[in-house]
Amino acid sequence: MTDQGRKRATPNILVTGTPGTGKTSTCSLLASATGLRHINVGELVKEKSLHDGWDAELDCYVVNDDLLCDEMEDMMRDGGNLVDYHNCDFFPERWFDYVVVLQTDNSVLYDRLTNRGYMGRKLQNNMECEIFQVLLEDAHEFYNVDIVRALPSNTIEDMSNNVEILSGLIRAWGNNT
Repeated sequence: MTDQGRKRATPNILVTGTPGTGKTSTCSLLASATGLRHINVGELVKEKSLHDGWDAELDCYVVNDDLLCDEMEDMMRDGGNLVDYHNCDFFPERWFDYVVVLQTDNSVLYDRLTNRGYMGRKLQNNMECEIFQVLLEDAHEFYNVDIVRALPSNTIEDMSNNVEILSGLIRAWGNNT
């Protein structure tokens, strides 16, 4: 955790993982349990037009990293944020006190993604991302490994356990500042 982070009253937590691993559900539950602000980056990008257009093949916006980071800078300064996004390699390291990578077994993830309508290249790319643990490797590369935690996210029980674990980190943060 950064020296700047310890100056914050509450931590900033990045919750990342392949689409379908439960980031948004986990962040919503955690925000309700702790009062932290849930920033769903995908929604923010849409609402504020922080993108360079639509990728028809992958069926998603092409995020403009610079516009997004400029938009989020002031929000992140004071802490108390749960940032929910499937990528982590462009966010400034100083923003986060914890980085959580949710991971899901391939068969469970496949079912979740196909139920969302993912197919073709989009399905294949996301499955390969999870198989090769791309997001965990990115988190270890771009953030201090001491703040990175990989958590399983296969079941409702896993999600509940993860909310409890993360709530504990947030409570401990308040006791250490």
